[in-house]
Amino acid sequence: MEFGNNGGGSVEDAIINAGKHFSNLPSQGNLVKAVIGLILFLLVTGGVLSAFYKVDTEEMAVILRLGKYAGVTGPGLQLKMPFGIDKVFLVKTERVMKEEFGFRSSINGGRTAYNKKEFAEESLILTGDLNVSDLEWIVQFKIEDPFKFLFNINDPVGTIRDISEAVTRKIVGDANVSDVLTTERAMLAQKIQDELQKILNSYEIGVRIITCKFQDVNPPEKVKAAFNGVNEAEQQKESLILQAREQYNKEVPRARGQAKQSIQEAEGYALERVNRASGEATRFMAVLDEYKKYPEVTRKRMYLETLEKVMPRMKDTMILDGQDGKSSVLPLLPLQSMQSSEGGAK
Repeated sequence: MEFGNNGGGSVEDAIINAGKHFSNLPSQGNLVKAVIGLILFLLVTGGVLSAFYKVDTEEMAVILRLGKYAGVTGPGLQLKMPFGIDKVFLVKTERVMKEEFGFRSSINGGRTAYNKKEFAEESLILTGDLNVSDLEWIVQFKIEDPFKFLFNINDPVGTIRDISEAVTRKIVGDANVSDVLTTERAMLAQKIQDELQKILNSYEIGVRIITCKFQDVNPPEKVKAAFNGVNEAEQQKESLILQAREQYNKEVPRARGQAKQSIQEAEGYALERVNRASGEATRFMAVLDEYKKYPEVTRKRMYLETLEKVMPRMKDTMILDGQDGKSSVLPLLPLQSMQSSEGGAK
């Protein structure tokens, strides 16, 4: 039976067609049977269709049978009691969900749009030293128990947002603004994550916090210039400290090496002097033994050996004869020239 399929047909044509259709109906008994058969067919078809449901790969299905919890099913084509006896609630348990604070992001035409103006009050937090920081952060979480997530809390996402904001304001409110803006950001974010997870566990909300991350931390606009100056000074300080450490790492090993070298040279010199003194002492003792045995011969030999060492160093020698208490000057004895002539004669 079709109505209005003739393109340009009028309402009168539709009425005429309907009258012809009803004039062709079977008798009353056959009509009852046809209606019952149609109802049975619809019931069977509806029951079969309502007995199956599909769960996607990142979902889990919570089953309520007559309003009572009946279990959880995983991904795939699943079977349930038809005609509304079983109700299915699909929960995306494998998807990492994200809540944004102090800003909102959206994707329009493949580009990410960033909106902060409408959420400026959400990002302003008073720190422990009575300064104000402009803090934007995100909380990522996954649903671990879909039944608890659906039925233990009336508004689980809103609850997560409220608790996250309360915990963040508490922990940031106990810290200094310099810690929030610079070095302690990661530690504060971890503390917020741990505290948030602890509270949500006590609520039995059925979620696990994946991460809590500070997206952007800035001072308010009115004092941003002063804070930027402080940050530049801190960076300059760190740079100078690194340069000093680098210079220290160069100079100290060099000084230690030089000191070690000087110590080794001193030890070597001391050992050499000790060995030389020991050798001279040994030689002296040997000469002394010889002197005790043959004093005259030894004295003369030592005298001559000394002259052999001293005389070659002298250019001209004046010999004074002191016999009979009278000193007289002997003629000049040119030893250097004599040695040169002897060397040439050789």
